[in-house]
Amino acid sequence: MKILIIEDEIDLLEALAMGFKKKGYAVDIADDGSLGLEYLLTNDYDLLILDLNLPSMDGIEVLQAIRKENKELKILILSARTEIDDRVKGLELGANDYLIKPFAFAELEARSAALLRRNFIQRDPLLRHGSLTLDMNLRSVMINENKIELAPKEYAILEYLLFNAGRVVSAEELIEHVWESDADYFSTSLKVHMSNLRKKLVEASGAEMILTIRGAGYLIEECKE
Repeated sequence: MKILIIEDEIDLLEALAMGFKKKGYAVDIADDGSLGLEYLLTNDYDLLILDLNLPSMDGIEVLQAIRKENKELKILILSARTEIDDRVKGLELGANDYLIKPFAFAELEARSAALLRRNFIQRDPLLRHGSLTLDMNLRSVMINENKIELAPKEYAILEYLLFNAGRVVSAEELIEHVWESDADYFSTSLKVHMSNLRKKLVEASGAEMILTIRGAGYLIEECKE
């Protein structure tokens, strides 16, 4: 899934970005409100992690502006403001969760994962497709009870395709959701990761799970079981 973090403390911003990337997320960052809003209006994100105390444009202003354009984006406010009124205002304006600084990254990641799951009809943290089970909490994949070792991007591709089982997903959509916004759309990175992912799935299951729809994209068919 793809995350935007708007935070003006550079050390914290970079640490959060690194932490989420290690977990397999695609992450964009902005260190002021105006730049963050520009990213929000020009890119497609699954989650926004938003600080309130920002230069050029306050976090509450960013929240108000983006909610006028996007009612579905999941938003987690991250702030040192501890007053109840600030938290209530943020939630009333459309934030989905609020975490007060200082915090543990493990809690932030867990809350983020919980919010991301709400974007989809499937609420169960286990995504299943035949003999395959993907655990969103553990970020692990099992086939016939054997764990499959996947690189972060391979896992992210599989997770997104499973979320959209039964629908053809274009290469552009995959890049938009799985890679950072500065990714090269003409790079061979997607093809390489897709090829490696397919090989691992075939070796473990004996079946081709990811289909290529010529000229359209990739498809994991809905399971008939």
